[in-house]
Amino acid sequence: MPPVEKALVIRFSSVGDILLSSLLLRVFRKRFPACRLDYLVKQQYAELVRHNPHVSNVIEFPNGGTFQELAGVKRRVGETGYDLIIDIHDSLRSRYICVGQPNVVRINKWKVARFLLVQTKLNLYSSQGGSSSVAERYLESVARFGIENDGKGLEVFFPEQAEDAAKELLGSESSSFIGLAPGAVHSTKRWTAEGFAGTAAALAREQKAGVILFGAEADIERCRAIETMITESAPRIRVLNLAGRTSLLEAAAIMDHCSIIITNDSGLMHLATARKRRVVALFGPTVKEFGFFPYGTDSVVVENHELDCRPCTHIGGPVCPKKHFRCMNDITPGHVLTAARRILGE
Repeated sequence: MPPVEKALVIRFSSVGDILLSSLLLRVFRKRFPACRLDYLVKQQYAELVRHNPHVSNVIEFPNGGTFQELAGVKRRVGETGYDLIIDIHDSLRSRYICVGQPNVVRINKWKVARFLLVQTKLNLYSSQGGSSSVAERYLESVARFGIENDGKGLEVFFPEQAEDAAKELLGSESSSFIGLAPGAVHSTKRWTAEGFAGTAAALAREQKAGVILFGAEADIERCRAIETMITESAPRIRVLNLAGRTSLLEAAAIMDHCSIIITNDSGLMHLATARKRRVVALFGPTVKEFGFFPYGTDSVVVENHELDCRPCTHIGGPVCPKKHFRCMNDITPGHVLTAARRILGE
């Protein structure tokens, strides 16, 4: 097969999906070291690939971009003359970008299997190779180019400024930390605030560690409530609440100071995974079959296997369709502590 001289990866969003593509970027670069490898992404997520040494150029699509702006990106792509476009988003927008391009490959999202599992609970994933990661499904799209998994998992790169910001926020104290990421875009993917607080307090006592709360601006109130619960039950534990105070790359740099991250099924879960942290992930309405579990690091997924209503969605939702929310409410701090102790002891 002739070498690929110019290639474009398309993934507009979101945090987890983009981080999962880091495996593809690394092994593609290894296969084609001289290739111009560009990445098309929404502006708000561009920092996740901007510092990646395997990426040649980042094409940023404006947040809330218009059709005219999308058409402008399409013209730019056409003028560049890519030998290969790797569409790992597979949306109407990404397909529009690809119209007229001579060589396009796409991810298989297993849409039929996903639909049947959510709607009928018929699990076709087991007959199609089980719970493979989306990161590996990205690689399937370029398998004919001789690109293979190197087994090194995900990665994310940040500049020196992010490390400086981490040092400033953490101060000179050299204590270890338990990381918590209690937020998620969809409310049904969030474990209880009481669960996070109780688990963190108990684990911090055992490990003689502090606690760091990670989150976006939308998570400020929730993180503040968890911080209050921890400090009221264990006032000697240092709690550093960083919700809304860091960029994603600054959060990545700070995660390097955590011995473990306890997290919902969220973008921050994948950020912790990309930094090779030990991860305990809480899965409620979603399941590992969808491919968004922690990949390539020491991890445990804690979930309620006894419910026949799981999964009820592949992305999460505003409320539990059954009104009981047992997929999260039945998970106790004891379950999560057992998982955390296990991987901390390995």
